[in-house]
Amino acid sequence: MKKLIAALATVAAFSAQAAELNVAATAVPHAELLEFVKPKLAEQGVTLNVKVFTDYVQPNIQVAEKRLDANFFQHQPYLDEFNKGKGTDLVSVAGVHVEPFGAYSSKHKSLDELPKGANVVIPNDATNGGRALLLLAKAGVIGLKDGAGITATPKDITDNPKGIKVRELEAATLPRVLTQVDLALINTNYALEAKLNPTEDALVIEGSDSPYVNILVARPDNKDSEAMQKLAAALHSEEVRQFITEKYQGAVVPAF
Repeated sequence: MKKLIAALATVAAFSAQAAELNVAATAVPHAELLEFVKPKLAEQGVTLNVKVFTDYVQPNIQVAEKRLDANFFQHQPYLDEFNKGKGTDLVSVAGVHVEPFGAYSSKHKSLDELPKGANVVIPNDATNGGRALLLLAKAGVIGLKDGAGITATPKDITDNPKGIKVRELEAATLPRVLTQVDLALINTNYALEAKLNPTEDALVIEGSDSPYVNILVARPDNKDSEAMQKLAAALHSEEVRQFITEKYQGAVVPAF
């Protein structure tokens, strides 16, 4: 009887320490990073369940509605715009990495080769669309009006010497239309999924000093939970830094 009581006490103690986190992520590199830290978290009593999404909207909605605990796919400017537009109050838990944003073409080998009236596609969400236009402006393809920043839109283009035609499409679809356009500005996670190598295939790419750090996001009510903090610590480990550096070869850069 004493042995049974002791065994039950042990199980109860373990159950009290055990926790579960359901985290949304885009496939590359976010879900890969989460899968990498899953065994380490298991050793600490945290079961990590990774739910892969292909869009930038549902991961936030499902966390806000408490269907999921956290997500890992976005940068702070995108989160700020989402919270503002949807009335949510999601918060950053930890900054993990930067994915330098790039411009790709299957028809041209340099931006100088872009023809007059070139068809250019960019993400249709406010911050990544603005980020794409800022990259084009920095490369000299277009000029933007003074003060145009991360939320710039095609209406803010003031100088367009090649007369490029800019269309906005859902970010996830951009790799699929690459062969149909002259230039596509693609988020690195989607570029990697499409087997593009940002450091080799992009005609122009942000530097490693990009301010768009990808963040682990949760709600105010669970961001400080023990399990969430263990996940944040695992994503900031030296093992993760080495994993990012070796696996992605500059296409993804540690931000810690």
